[in-house]
Formats: sequence, structure tokens, C-alpha cells
Amino acid sequence: MKYAGMPSAMWMLYKKSFRNHLVSDLGFTDDAANRITKQAKLKYREIVEKLPEFEKADRFKTNIVNCALLVAFLQCMDRRPTVEEFTDFYEAAMTMTATKIFCKKGGKIKFTDKDIEGMSLIRREFLWRVRSIYLRRTCGT
Repeated sequence: MKYAGMPSAMWMLYKKSFRNHLVSDLGFTDDAANRITKQAKLKYREIVEKLPEFEKADRFKTNIVNCALLVAFLQCMDRRPTVEEFTDFYEAAMTMTATKIFCKKGGKIKFTDKDIEGMSLIRREFLWRVRSIYLRRTCGT
């Protein structure tokens, strides 16, 4: 996927919030938060460039780009937070006016059976792969 466009806009929108919550929620110093943010940008770009291209109006694209942003920050942290700490961090970092507007607007559009049937096999397979890789890494199976 190309970094230009939506992925770079997401970085610009959320980087400051993620950086600030590294300090306030996870207890990193300002210097460490700045370093993590700088490294995370490079990692985020690397992750995004490995993603397949999606259709322009694909709802999955926003989710996968947000996941890439979250993973980029996690991979650049010196210490790994607990699941609870990381959940609180992510919630706080993403809960801002722009996110609330996106969610409110998106909530008005419901997934119909036709929407679900319209999902390509590739997207469903990709989601299955992500879930299975996550389960293997977290459960050791």
C-alpha cells in the first residue's frame, strides 16, 4: 500500500496523541517518548508499504492502517506494557474529537448481508491470517 494519502494522514492525526500518552499513560520520559515516536514513524511506514492495496472505499483499510500504527509504536518501546496498560494507552490515544466524528459518521452506515457478501475472499483470508498469527504468537500454539 502506498504511504501517501490516508496512511500518512492517519500518522499526522494521531502521532502527537500517541506520543503524549506514552508519557502520561505508560510512564515513559519525554526523551524516550520522542525517540519511540521517531522510530515508530519509520516502522509504521515499513508496515504500511507491505500491506496490499485496498479499494478506495474499503472500510477494512482504516482498521488495518490503525493496527499498523499501534503495532509500530509497540515494536519501538523499550519495555512491553501489560495488556491492560496497552489497552488503556490505545483507548486514550485514539479518543479524540476526530475519532469521535469518524465513529459517529461510520456508525450510521451499517453492514448489511450484501456488504458482508461483497467482501472479497482476499480480505477474509487476510483477516484469518492475521488472527491465526496473533493466536500463535500469544498462545504459543
